[in-house]
Amino acid sequence: MRHLLSAQDLDRDAAIRVLDTAGQMAATQAREIKKLPTLRGRTVVNLFFEDSTRTRISFETAAKRLSADVINFSAKGSSVSKGESLKDTAQTLQAMGADAVVIRHQASGAPHRLAHSGWTNGAVVNAGDGTHQHPTQALLDAYTIRRHLVGDGGRADVSGRDLQGLRVAIVGDVLHSRVARSNVQLLHTLGAEVTLVAPPTLVPVGVEAWPARVSYDLDAVLADEQPDAVMMLRVQRERMSNAGGGFFPSPVEYSRGYGLDGRRLRNLAEHAIVMHPGPMNRGLEISAEAADSPRAVIVEQVANGVAVRMAVLYMLLAGEQTTNVKVDAA
Repeated sequence: MRHLLSAQDLDRDAAIRVLDTAGQMAATQAREIKKLPTLRGRTVVNLFFEDSTRTRISFETAAKRLSADVINFSAKGSSVSKGESLKDTAQTLQAMGADAVVIRHQASGAPHRLAHSGWTNGAVVNAGDGTHQHPTQALLDAYTIRRHLVGDGGRADVSGRDLQGLRVAIVGDVLHSRVARSNVQLLHTLGAEVTLVAPPTLVPVGVEAWPARVSYDLDAVLADEQPDAVMMLRVQRERMSNAGGGFFPSPVEYSRGYGLDGRRLRNLAEHAIVMHPGPMNRGLEISAEAADSPRAVIVEQVANGVAVRMAVLYMLLAGEQTTNVKVDAA
């Protein structure tokens, strides 16, 4: 694995290898001393042209747990705000010796451009580009689903296992969601059956080519398909024109039709889990009752994100000469 730009970069075996490595990384985080020496002497740059505190902190934590040096670069207040191009920024980072660049950009395709331009020799990890891709979010979601729903609810070894036969409903603003696009691709690769649920105005053109079913009726999907996992997407008002106007009549109307409230929560299968990529709009796409319920794994997704990003950085920078992560040194 040279770069991680899209969920499509991963076939079934590669995806399982990342999930298995993440499981090994997660096991090290239960120790008193959590740091591993694996990436000592390596430099990871978090290059964020778009705000995202939780993703940046997750990548920063992952890199530091692997003993890498971390440089955080924010477009705000930097030379980028003065007109510097992505090319100039990348070449500056290359001159500083960046071994990996974790990039988040408002333009779809920016990470691919960076990876294949020759501006940097380091590995490139896509931390979200426009409405295109967010592969590490899809990986942490798949890791969370596998922990809970494969191998006796996480009580048995799930190494080497995929998500064959599981049903996942992804609900909400699919049109603007890179999380939805990445998850549809990765979950399909791992054998899960995916149903997208959204109002017609928030379903992208060409969705019929995606490996997923589409429904406009959340209650019917919950009743008929009995999904094993329900992933609620944030209503991304900042990506909508007129601060969210035009895509649905009102927040109340949206919540009534597509929000996960207490009634819908109680209609889920007993084993089903509730997911959300965060940050949540409580009272809009998800109620406080659903977000705080025992079946919600939203906080666990955040913790799993660190383990998955540790795995990705390890596999990109330390290589895959060994099949197991060395955890005996600190």
